[in-house]
Amino acid sequence: MALPPRPSLLLPPPSAALRRGRSRPRGGAESVVSCSRLRQIQSILTQSSKSQPDGILCILGIDSRYNEGCRELANYLLFGLYNQNNNDFEKTGFPEEVLDDVIILIKPDSVHLYCNPVNYSYLLPYVAYWRNLHFHCLTENEYEDEEAAEEFKISSFVDMVRDCSRIGIPYSSQGHLQIFDMFIVEKWPVVQAFALEGIGGDGFFTMKYELMDVSMDLWKTYSKMDPVSLEDLLFEDLMTFEHQWTGFFANFDTEIPFILELSESQAGEPFRSYFSHGMISSHITDNSPSRQPFVLFGNHSSKENLNSGNFNFPSEGHLVRNTGLGGSTAKHMAVQCVSPKGPLACSRTYIFGTTHIPYLGNDNEMHEKTKQVRLLSQIYAAVVEAVLAGIACYAKTSNATKAKETAEEILMSMLDSFHLTQFKTALRSKIAFQIQAVNNHGRIIPLDNEDSLYLVKTAAMTIYDIPDLLGGRGCLGSVVFSESFLASQIFIKEKDGSINTETSYIILTAAIPRYVSWLVEDNEVKLSEKAQQIVKEDESFLGTFLTGGDGAYIYSSSSQAMPEEGKLYFFSDGILFSHPHHGSITVSKNHMDSIKFYDGDSTSVVAALFIDFKSSLLAHLPVQFHTPSNFLMIGLFPKSKIYKAFYSQVFSSWQQTNSGISLKVVQADFLSVEQKRLLCNMQKLCNALSYPAGERWSQLKMAASLPELERFLQHFAVSSISREPVMRAHLPILLQQSESIPVSKAENDKVVITIITGLPGCHSSDLCAFLVTFNKEYGRWVVYRQTMDSPECFSAAHFQRYLSSVLESQQKRSARQSSYSRKKMRLLVVLQGYTDVIDVVQALQTHPDPDVKSSFIIGTISTCVEPLSCYMEHRFLFPKFLDQCSQGLVSNVIFTSHTTEQRHPLLVQLQSLIRAANPAVSFVLAENGLVTR
Repeated sequence: MALPPRPSLLLPPPSAALRRGRSRPRGGAESVVSCSRLRQIQSILTQSSKSQPDGILCILGIDSRYNEGCRELANYLLFGLYNQNNNDFEKTGFPEEVLDDVIILIKPDSVHLYCNPVNYSYLLPYVAYWRNLHFHCLTENEYEDEEAAEEFKISSFVDMVRDCSRIGIPYSSQGHLQIFDMFIVEKWPVVQAFALEGIGGDGFFTMKYELMDVSMDLWKTYSKMDPVSLEDLLFEDLMTFEHQWTGFFANFDTEIPFILELSESQAGEPFRSYFSHGMISSHITDNSPSRQPFVLFGNHSSKENLNSGNFNFPSEGHLVRNTGLGGSTAKHMAVQCVSPKGPLACSRTYIFGTTHIPYLGNDNEMHEKTKQVRLLSQIYAAVVEAVLAGIACYAKTSNATKAKETAEEILMSMLDSFHLTQFKTALRSKIAFQIQAVNNHGRIIPLDNEDSLYLVKTAAMTIYDIPDLLGGRGCLGSVVFSESFLASQIFIKEKDGSINTETSYIILTAAIPRYVSWLVEDNEVKLSEKAQQIVKEDESFLGTFLTGGDGAYIYSSSSQAMPEEGKLYFFSDGILFSHPHHGSITVSKNHMDSIKFYDGDSTSVVAALFIDFKSSLLAHLPVQFHTPSNFLMIGLFPKSKIYKAFYSQVFSSWQQTNSGISLKVVQADFLSVEQKRLLCNMQKLCNALSYPAGERWSQLKMAASLPELERFLQHFAVSSISREPVMRAHLPILLQQSESIPVSKAENDKVVITIITGLPGCHSSDLCAFLVTFNKEYGRWVVYRQTMDSPECFSAAHFQRYLSSVLESQQKRSARQSSYSRKKMRLLVVLQGYTDVIDVVQALQTHPDPDVKSSFIIGTISTCVEPLSCYMEHRFLFPKFLDQCSQGLVSNVIFTSHTTEQRHPLLVQLQSLIRAANPAVSFVLAENGLVTR
C-alpha cells in the first residue's frame, strides 16, 4: 500500500464553496440534514434482523481501489465533496491521494473517522455535528514521518473495526450493481495491510470478519428526499428538465403554414434526445410506458399509441395538418417529458387553434372548428383541476384510493360547470388516474412500500380516445395531464395526547406551461389581425386609441394560467392584448363590471389593473383565463414604457370616463386574498427578470416559477428530519412563523436552571463556586451536583426527585415570606465527567409531575473546556467532548486555561473544531474557572 506523497502542511483554510461541495449557498439546514443522513445510515444497522451488520465501512481513494460504492456513500454524507466534478479540490494544490485518504466506520451509535491533517480541515465542517464522533488523525508534526503515518493508518483501521463481527460494505453505486466478491475487498490496499504482523490485526480481514454487501439498503436511503437533495433536484435536475421544454416550444416558433408541416418526430426531438442519452448512461432497463416521453398529434394520441411505450417516434408522416378527423388539421397534441435519471415527469395537452373569437363589436358566431377546440380545451381544463385536487387529497391523506375518488368527482363537477353534462357517460369509462412514487433514478416504487414516503410522486390523468361528441364522426384522440409533486407530513401531538398531521406539498413541474395554443389556420389569423387593425382607426368599438404596443403581462387565478407576456394597447373604452400564440384578446368596457388599479408607490413594485368582467366576455376569452371569480389581472412592470405611458396617456382619461366604468385606485388592503397572491407571484417574476443572470438570478427565477416553494421548504425541513410527533405549541417556531413558544406559566414565576458541564479536570466546580459568590447579592442559588455513587453517569430519577423537593421547599418558604423580601431562586446544575447534556434536558421535559415541569425553565447551558484535557493522543478526542458542545443545546463554551495566550495553537485549533460543531456558540475566557471580564 503506497503512502500518499508528503504535501506541505501550510494548510489553506477550506473555502466556503468547498465546505459545501458547491458554490451555491445551502442555508442553515445543512447541519440538521448532515445528522439526519447519518441517522438514516445508522438505522440500517439497528433493523431487527439477525443478519444486519455491526458497522458500515467506507474506504476512499487508492485504499479501496477507488470503489464507486464507497465514494457514493461518502458523497451522500458529505454533500458531494468527493464528486468527480469538484473543481474546488483541484484548486487546493494537494494530490488526490492526500485529499481522499479517508476511512469512515459507521456504528449504530458512533462514527470513527480516519483522515490526515491535510483533509481534516476540509472534512471538519461536514462531520463536526455528528454524535459520538471519534477522529483518528495525526498532528501535523507526526504526519511528517511517512513510516509512522503509514503505521498509524493501519493501526487506526484495526482499532476502528475491533468491536465488530459483521461489517457492511457499500460495494456498488446506484445503477451499477456488481456481484459482491469479498476476495476483491481483501485485495484493497488497507485491507491487505490488516494482516501485517506487528501493526495489523493478526490474520486476514475476510477471515476475521463476516463481510456483506449493503449497497441495496443504502440506495433506498439515498432516494429519500431531504432539504439538500431537494435543492439539488430543483437547481440541477429541474432546470435541465425545463430546458427541454424550452427546446420543445422553439420547434413551434414558426410561421403559418410551416407549423402545419411539423411532424411528431421533429416536435419530440428534444424530449427523445434528453431521454435516450440519459438512459444510455443510467444502465436502467425500466420500460414502463408511463415513464417514457411522447409527442402525439390529434387522433394519433390514441390509447394504443400512448401505451405502446415506443418513445422513438418513428413516424415522420404524422403532421399537424393531417392528424385531425378525416385527415384534417389536428386540434390538439398530447406530450410528455420524462427525466431519464431522476423522478421528474409531466404531461400536457396543448391546442392547435383558438378557443375564443376576439370581440369585434358584436357577439360573433362560433365556428365549427372552434367548437371542437373549445370542447377539447374544456375537457382538458377539467382534467387539470381533477389532477390538482387528487394531489391535494393524497398529500393530506396519503391514500391513493381517496385521491382517485376525489379526482374523478372533481372531473365530473367541472364537466357540469362547462355545460358538458351530456358527455359524462361517454367519457366515464375512458378515464384513467394514477399516482406513482419514483426514486431518484427514475424507477417506480409501489406506493404501499414504506420507502415511497419521502419520494417524488407523479399524479396523472388521461381520458383516452375521446369520441367526436359534436359530430359523431370518429375519435378526436386523448387528453393527458400529469405533474410531479413532493408531499410533506408532520405529526402533531395535541394537548390531550392525540396525534394529528400537518401537511404541505409542492408541485415541482408547475412551471411547465399548463395551457398553450397556437393559431394554425388562416381564418383564425385573419380574425386576430382584424382585431389589431382597430389600433390604426380613429374610432372603433373600443373607442379612441390612447397608447400602447409595449410589453405587459396578463394573468388570472385559473390553475391553467401563468403570467403571459404580450403587447398591450389602451383605448378610451377598453383594451387590446396581443399574444404571440393566442392572438388578439379584446376587452370592452361593455364587458366590465369594474376596473381597479394598484400601484405600490415604489419604483420596484409591479403595478396592476384588476378587471372584473361579465360572463358575456367568456366566449371572447381564451379558456385558461376562465375563472369562477371572473377577473383578469394586467401587470405593468415598474419603469417599463407601458407603465409610463399608462400614467401619461390613460390614467386621467379612465378616471373621468363617461361610460359608467371608471378607474378606481386601491391600496393593498382592498384587494382580495387571490388578487394579492397573483400580485405577489407577478412581483417575484419581475424581480427575477430585472436581475442579471447568475447565482442570485437562479434563486429568484425558482421563486417566481414555484411561488409556494419557500413555505414548503420550511415545512419539509421539519418533516424530513424525523417522524417523531411535534407538540402543537412548538410548531409555529419550528416553521419560523413565531419567535417564541407560548408558556403556561408567567416566565417570572419559573425557576431558571443553569447547566454547567465539561470533561473531568475542566474546572466546572471552580466556575460554579465563582458564580454562586459573584451573584449572591442578586438571588438565591441552589446547586445540584450529580451523584457519583450511581453506576450511571446521570440518574434522571434522582434529578426528578430533587426538582420536586426544590419546588416543595420553595412553596413552603414563599408562604412564610412576603413577596417584597423574597429573592429570586436559581438552580445551578453541575455535571461531571461524561454526562450527556440532553439527558438532563429530557429529565426535566419528561418529569411525571406537570406542576414541577412547568415550574422550571432551562436558561443557559455552558460547557467548560480545559484545552490540555481534550485529546487522549494525536487528535483522538475524549468521549462526549464534541457532544457537550453540540448545536441547539450549548450556548457558551468557557475555556479554563491558556486564556492569557489567545493565539495559542491548541486553543485556536479547539475553537475551530467547536465553531464547526456549533457555529452560534459564544466563547468565554475564564482561567481556572474565574471570569475576569
